[in-house]
Amino acid sequence: MNRKPLSVLLMAVLSGCSFAPHYARPATSAPANWKPVDGWQPAQPADQAPRGDWWTLFNDPILNDLIVRANTHNNTLLQAAATYRQAHATTAAARANLFPTIGTTGQVTHTVSGGSRTIVNGGVTSGGNSRTSDNYTLNLTGSWTPDLFGSVRNAISNDKATEQAQLANLAAGRLALQGELASDYLSLRAADAELVSLAQTVKEFQHALEVSTNQYNAKIVAHSDVWQAQSQLYSAQSQYEGQKQTRAQFEDAIAVMVGENPATFHIEPAVADWAPVTPDVPLTVPSTLVQRRPDIAAAERQVAAANAEIGVARAAFFPSLGLSGSGGFNNNNLANLVSASALLWSLGAQVSETLIDFGARSAKVREMRAAYDAAVANYREVTLTAFQGVQDNLAATIILARQEKLLRDASDAADKSARALLQQYEAGTIDYTSVATAQATALQARVALIQNQLDRQNAAVALIQALGGGWEAADIVNGKEAARAAELKAAQPYK
Repeated sequence: MNRKPLSVLLMAVLSGCSFAPHYARPATSAPANWKPVDGWQPAQPADQAPRGDWWTLFNDPILNDLIVRANTHNNTLLQAAATYRQAHATTAAARANLFPTIGTTGQVTHTVSGGSRTIVNGGVTSGGNSRTSDNYTLNLTGSWTPDLFGSVRNAISNDKATEQAQLANLAAGRLALQGELASDYLSLRAADAELVSLAQTVKEFQHALEVSTNQYNAKIVAHSDVWQAQSQLYSAQSQYEGQKQTRAQFEDAIAVMVGENPATFHIEPAVADWAPVTPDVPLTVPSTLVQRRPDIAAAERQVAAANAEIGVARAAFFPSLGLSGSGGFNNNNLANLVSASALLWSLGAQVSETLIDFGARSAKVREMRAAYDAAVANYREVTLTAFQGVQDNLAATIILARQEKLLRDASDAADKSARALLQQYEAGTIDYTSVATAQATALQARVALIQNQLDRQNAAVALIQALGGGWEAADIVNGKEAARAAELKAAQPYK
């Protein structure tokens, strides 16, 4: 007997076919380089682009520790990791549908027939011609629906792509958390710097009030000078108190991000002069951005999932074949239960096909195609937005660096002017309004400089995030991201 045609048929049945369209990553346009900002020349792509622990570029041990804690204990990340594990289990359940379902049953039957029963003094006695018999049954059953037209395998592809999208979403959530935490921490340190500056301003305004009071007591100036000095002082003190509230809000936000109760969480204020570190962020070429952004990877995996759903919908036009079988032993003697004479078996097959559905299956295919088109549009929008994020923050990085130098010079000049005018006021050559205006200008200049320095740091954080924070799309298939998700599960305080 020639077994080759039979084996070919069997392989065809086992492998089946797929009606999902051939999948390819949707095309997007990427420029050869980033648009240069006036005065800036694009450097050659550097291999030292942000990788791994990018926050260490800010050279702050407290920030490093906070992000490590957030990576392990943040509840939003724990939720995202649980969502990924749920998707992973769904994929495993779908993959099991490729294989037969096998079960077993066993039964023992004890039968009493004929005769009579008599109750004597509470006991039971059997009489007459009663007969007893035992029967033992052991069955093994199995059923299987071959995936002839790829419905199951496309469902698996859909679940797997969805699982990978959830893994990329976890990475995107981690990057967003790290960026937000870094930004809030840097803002807290800027608030510390403003508090130091305001404390110095309060001292200067107190000195100005003393001068105006002395001038008034000496009948040199009007009482309005004292009132004006008092107004300035009280306003500065109010601003100081408001800045303490701002700092407390940043501290509380950080507590939540690291998974701690704000009531018991505290970060010591900076006591030394603020020396903000703004790292240079090397760029990669634009074409590599789609491989470095987890949100782009998630959007692309959603496109792949939608493509597989089309195959599931199209497979519904074809018949379904179900195979079932059972085998076992039935004997009234346990010792001889497993014997050839006690063997029973059966095989069966069932074919089902929908004849008329009034367009339901066609509509389902159209629905899945529309969902695919929507996923493609979303992928391209996410990609364009990513390019925008890099370009925006690249421009901000360059322009804010120029502004810092100008604002520093403006602050130095304003401080000198305020000191000089106060000396002239003490000498009685000018009125107090000139002093008050100069002091207000100096305070405004100092605050503007601190805000600019913070903006520069935040622009660096945002640029690193826009470049993907060192993440690679390969992490969702090489096991690195799954390992990070497993670490999150192991670190949960409640099991």
